[in-house]
Amino acid sequence: MARNGMHNTTDLASHLKERDINLSPSQVYRLVTQRPERISLQILAALCDIFHCTPADLVVTHAADNQIKQAVNAPVIDLNAQVRPRRAHVHIDDD
Repeated sequence: MARNGMHNTTDLASHLKERDINLSPSQVYRLVTQRPERISLQILAALCDIFHCTPADLVVTHAADNQIKQAVNAPVIDLNAQVRPRRAHVHIDDD
């Protein structure tokens, strides 16, 4: 915001109103001071237009590996010793 000559939230609110984005003063303040969990595409497009940037300049992404980690003290079951599959017998009916 400072690079574009905006030093308080009311400066941004006026630019948003020019683009038909009507947010309350508290919503604009939260948009500026906090990391929003969700944002509409209209607001994102307006911010990109105001600051002459792309969404990639405004949104930082981080990919994380969500593999389930095995518990350290989980009991290990030896399937070969405790659970044995039964052999299937196929009977051919000669009718």
